[in-house]
Amino acid sequence: MGQRVAGKVAMVVGAGQTPGQTAGNGRATAVLLAREGAKVLAADRDPAAAEETVKQILDEGGEAIAVRADVTSEDDIAAMTAACVQQWGRIDILHNNVGVSIAGGDAPITEIEADAFARITAINLQGMVLTCKHVIPVMREQDGGVITNISSIAVEINYPYVAYRTSKAGVVTMTEHIAITNAAYGIRANAILPGLMDTPMAIENRVGRGGATREQVIAERNAHVPLRNRMGTAWDVAHAALFLASDEAAFITGVALAVDGGQRLAAG
Repeated sequence: MGQRVAGKVAMVVGAGQTPGQTAGNGRATAVLLAREGAKVLAADRDPAAAEETVKQILDEGGEAIAVRADVTSEDDIAAMTAACVQQWGRIDILHNNVGVSIAGGDAPITEIEADAFARITAINLQGMVLTCKHVIPVMREQDGGVITNISSIAVEINYPYVAYRTSKAGVVTMTEHIAITNAAYGIRANAILPGLMDTPMAIENRVGRGGATREQVIAERNAHVPLRNRMGTAWDVAHAALFLASDEAAFITGVALAVDGGQRLAAG
């Protein structure tokens, strides 16, 4: 166990993951924060996935609880926040990891359905807004905290699907808003923009589309990454999140940190 966030209480929203062969961003972040000393509330709409994350943390000697929460329900968000405060008396770190694109029906702007756009925006953006709405008063009362919101490098490149790019761009603007309006309370807020990652959500939803095999999906994505032509992993995102949550980043707020292997540079 490390000490970089020792004694902190972290609420990781989207701490489960899509079934697959690799770790997802939320699970990796929850596990790494626990390894570095944080007590972790692992929230996910799939309670079994959240429990799997908690089991891994407990098996490694950490402290964690699982809570079922659907971010499209403000009642669930309020209950999740209350559960964390009831369990540990505070929330030092809020990590918002929820996001959906293809699985939510995303499409180019000339093909997007209104229901799909509303669904994706509700999950990707509104869910984070409402989670911050409920957690920020707790952080203000305790005189500080750290919020990290997962956006995407899709906001800076030629990403083909309109709902995901638009909602994740909103996450960056929301994060800047939170950072400037809560700086006086000692609350820091930053966004992470992951690039192409070898995670279950990214890979499994693409296998079979157009007949593509897993190997073809991975090879095609690797080819777009300038840094060694290899996708990142959930642990790359988790280490960035750990840094931003730690006191090492005590003077950093309102930043959109790309974790993308240089993909945005090639796009530019």
